[in-house]
Formats: sequence, structure tokens, C-alpha cells
Amino acid sequence: MLYRVSLDDLIDFDIDMKEIEQAIEKSSVEKDEQVDWTKAWGKKYPILLKYQSEVNIPNYGMRLREMLDELKAEYGYSELDAFLVLKDILAQEWKKRKEK
Repeated sequence: MLYRVSLDDLIDFDIDMKEIEQAIEKSSVEKDEQVDWTKAWGKKYPILLKYQSEVNIPNYGMRLREMLDELKAEYGYSELDAFLVLKDILAQEWKKRKEK
């Protein structure tokens, strides 16, 4: 009652989270590389299917590569680890903006 969330919603959330966690555990690098994540997420977020014709991708790509290279050099991360860290930082910043 305090958070105005029903028990059914909480149980559904827990089930969904368990399903997500199980799917992550079962996934492999090989399967991940076969998935077109832009197309898959584009069904929910159509901007992912159309931004390529609107955004100066080389400019943003260059800046992202610089950040990836900086993470690799400064912390000794692999290419994948640097990508995951940068992606996580971006997700954290997104959450902060949503809270404002």
C-alpha cells in the first residue's frame, strides 16, 4: 500500500526478473553475435530503426571510440570490458536524468 503496488504486480515483476536472469545465464557470446539487437529492440523503440539516416554517426562513433580507447588504456580493460563499462555508465546517466 505504501508504494501503491499490488502484490500481483510485485510477483509478476519477480517472475519477469527471474526469466530475464535465466535467459542471460543461458546466452552465449556466439548467440549474442547472431542477434540483430537493433532490429529486435527497434520493435519496441522505433527510433533505433531510423536514426541512421538522421544522426552524424561518424562523429559520435569517433567520440565513443576515443572513450573506449581511454578506458582500455587507463584501466587495462579488454575491448569488450571497455564497451560494457561505457554502456553501463551511459545507463546510469540515463537513470539519473529520468529521476530529475
